Amino acid sequence: MCSTGTKAELQQTLSEPDLVLELKTRRPPSLEGRAGCETWSVDFSPDGAWFAWSMGHGIVWVVAWPLDSEDSQNGETDRGDKSFSCGHPVWGLAFGPRPPKSAATPRPAKTSSKWNKSLLLATGLENGVIKIWNVLTGDAVFDLHGHEGVVRDLVFPQNGTLTLVSSSRDKTLRIWDLAQKGKKVQVLSGHKDWISCCCVSSDCSMIASVGRFDRMVCLWSLRSYTFIRNLSGGTHKTLYLLSSCDFSPDGAVLATAAFSGSSWWIDLWDPYTAEKLATLLDYAEDYRQKQITAIQFSPNGLYLAMVTDDRALRIWEPGQKGMVMQTKVDRDSNGLCCNYHPRGGVVATGTRDGHVRFWKAPRTVPSLCHLCRSILRHSVSTHQMEPLPLPKRILEYLTYRNIPDRLETCCSSDEEEWLK
Repeated sequence: MCSTGTKAELQQTLSEPDLVLELKTRRPPSLEGRAGCETWSVDFSPDGAWFAWSMGHGIVWVVAWPLDSEDSQNGETDRGDKSFSCGHPVWGLAFGPRPPKSAATPRPAKTSSKWNKSLLLATGLENGVIKIWNVLTGDAVFDLHGHEGVVRDLVFPQNGTLTLVSSSRDKTLRIWDLAQKGKKVQVLSGHKDWISCCCVSSDCSMIASVGRFDRMVCLWSLRSYTFIRNLSGGTHKTLYLLSSCDFSPDGAVLATAAFSGSSWWIDLWDPYTAEKLATLLDYAEDYRQKQITAIQFSPNGLYLAMVTDDRALRIWEPGQKGMVMQTKVDRDSNGLCCNYHPRGGVVATGTRDGHVRFWKAPRTVPSLCHLCRSILRHSVSTHQMEPLPLPKRILEYLTYRNIPDRLETCCSSDEEEWLK
């Protein structure tokens, strides 16, 4: 991975105290900064043993994790790193299958299991094709055809099956059965324009998708393949773009990200009741353009990572007034995507110039209250919670209604002033 032949180099830097490592793609100077260089998607395998990123120009690189192990630096072991040439720009990628939550405890990288023996990587291409790869052999397994536009996002539900959910600029989502090589597919239609992102709840009952231009936050049933509802209400702007979404690990909260002009915001929703629980709003007093491109919950559900155009990474604890962690102000951060390592502690971000950065993320032992809520909400919906004879304060905590409904931050300077 670190050799000249791999066309990528591993760097360590002290310019950012939270930056652990950086992977920089080597390419001819004539291609630097041109369209096609972007890292639109990054992902860790379910056991945390592999990392993949789209490094631009139709190439996906898959490397063993951790990148800086002593054995790999000394050249004492064959890391098994490999590259996949997809032939077209890669916009989305995902490892799968993902084991059920009860079996999803991340294993050490060198541990063999039934999950990593059949590890697949799905890559969504600009021409609408989805290519499926065997990670261990490096072979292309088969292609999925059906989308008529860029395949923007891919998700394997966390149930151990060979089910793949894809979203596209052709305004549809498709649910593929890879066990039948994609011959059995369900098509979900309802969006009026490009779909920016999709995600699946941890109990695999719901799919959420956000439309970039139609401003629709749609919920779909993964069990009946039907439309459930569109989340709306209290929008901040008439004209805005939706960019990303993610379910909390217990499935009880859906976060969506949007931006317009000089502001961006994150809405937290109850997917069962369609109630908006809270909003985090960021705006600039000098009216400069602001964007948010990606969000993701941490594996324990305590934090929400976000990538914006003025900082490479921010990490927020929902309900708190300040950021738990944020990188330095950088108007040219060019961030496009982010993904947590399954064990937490590290967040990978991809950039518009085809590079990947690994950031040190906060590690916090969840409280007993948080653990109990996570376990309970994984299998109990809000509708089932509300009739229970519980004190109001406990019920509000269990349904996430204890989060302040509005938090604002004004970025007129490099320092942030938080208002409640």
